[in-house]
Amino acid sequence: MEFLNQWALPILVLWPLLSAILVMLTKSESAIKWGSVAASLLPLGLSIYLLSAYDYASGEMAFVVKVPWIPDINSSIHLGVDNLSVPLIFLTGLLTTLSLYYSTRVIKTRVKEYFGLFHLLALSMFGVFIALDYVVFYVFWEISLVPMYLLIGIWGGKNREYASIKFFIYTLVGSVLMLLAILGTYFATGTFDILDAAAAKPFMNLPPDQALLLTSLAFWGLFAGFAFKVPSFPFHTWLPDAHTEAPTAGSVILAGILLKLGGYGFMRIMIPTYPSAASYWSTWVVALGAIAIVYGALVCIAQTDLKRLIAYSSVSHMGYVVMGIGAAAAAFNNLSDPAAYDSAAMAFNGATMQMFNHGLITGALFFLVGIIYERAHTRDLDKFGGLSTKTPYYYGIMMVAAFASLGLPGLSGFWGEFFTFRGAFALATGWAAFAAIGIALAAVYILWRIIQPVFLGVYDASKIGHWTKVDGSHADGPTDMVGFEKLTLWPLVIFIFVLGVYPTPLLNYLNGAAVQILNFVQSVM
Repeated sequence: MEFLNQWALPILVLWPLLSAILVMLTKSESAIKWGSVAASLLPLGLSIYLLSAYDYASGEMAFVVKVPWIPDINSSIHLGVDNLSVPLIFLTGLLTTLSLYYSTRVIKTRVKEYFGLFHLLALSMFGVFIALDYVVFYVFWEISLVPMYLLIGIWGGKNREYASIKFFIYTLVGSVLMLLAILGTYFATGTFDILDAAAAKPFMNLPPDQALLLTSLAFWGLFAGFAFKVPSFPFHTWLPDAHTEAPTAGSVILAGILLKLGGYGFMRIMIPTYPSAASYWSTWVVALGAIAIVYGALVCIAQTDLKRLIAYSSVSHMGYVVMGIGAAAAAFNNLSDPAAYDSAAMAFNGATMQMFNHGLITGALFFLVGIIYERAHTRDLDKFGGLSTKTPYYYGIMMVAAFASLGLPGLSGFWGEFFTFRGAFALATGWAAFAAIGIALAAVYILWRIIQPVFLGVYDASKIGHWTKVDGSHADGPTDMVGFEKLTLWPLVIFIFVLGVYPTPLLNYLNGAAVQILNFVQSVM
């Protein structure tokens, strides 16, 4: 156990790198595919170990590794996990393994490059969640751009080049703004250590007007960098194209994990480092989140492409994350009031629960889109109908994921929205009431644009040119899910049900993160 405690985090990033190298040295496609799946089980196992071994009641940073790296600029290889990062590391391990397993059957070209890039993508995602040094954090953050850019650009749809370049440019612009804010923080504190920089209260020793100006500039620089990744309205326009053109597993990771890097950045860096600016600009942050919720849902209603619809639904659902964080920040000047503290904790819990549950639900939805596309070779909602009788198993899994997405009580999607609104209505009533419109709109696009046209009504064979089986051979009509597709979806369905009925295990971690952040903010403001 001592070995694991010391090496768990380094292995999380070194093992995917080693796996990528081994993939490039392997000639057999079968060995590459199944070796990649087997290799992904080690990080997944480590993530489960972190869940079981971490003391969520303490809320302290654990499994810490700190090794000098660039002493001249006071930068170290500083790694650690806490209540916030441990669940997201598990989500990353789970979706990575499922995505690689699914890809073994659907990826048939340039197999070596695909699986090698996927391991590099896993390296970057794990790295972001465990990095406690700005330089290390930024390196991992930027590494994630290249594998995803290539996954979209090589294995994507017909407009893949445009979508991949758009994804890269948009997120790179956000990264540059974030880098400027990081450098400003470093010049103000003299350290790249994320925890030490926050404790140093950058710029707060200046006169009030100067402090407000500089903390606001740094706050919005960080916000832009993370908001492009979330993506928050109005920084979201790269997302629908990237999702629509990405291969299925790429969309799963993009929605399930990469979007969460932005929300994690808000909670790990932006809020603790610049709480005063977050409080000052909280109304703007809440407004952007609320607008994203309603705007994303409205655009979903107008979509005819199933994958594009789910992409826009991510804009709407990640709006809850932004709104919850903004609502919590609105209470920062009043945390001595138990009611305000409680509401802020609720808002934070809603934001973080939404991050985790959205990864499960949207990951399942994108897998389901890939399953039907492999058979029908179209995602046009107007060409389907009556599939509930033709593909009952697929229909049942889609109903679970779709109803979880609209926030049906008893499924995991409900709790993120519930806790977010519980906190937001107390701290930002007007915008919370506006965002509630999104709940009704979600029911409209889920029922009217997905369930009704695809599964209900009458099946018309003439609307789709030809059907194939999952192996590419001809089929006389739609065929139901096969074994490997069921095995891919069942872990997600189980978590959606279990966390929908009993969210306490997840809440134990995330509430500890909320308490830690609020206590820290209270101590530095």
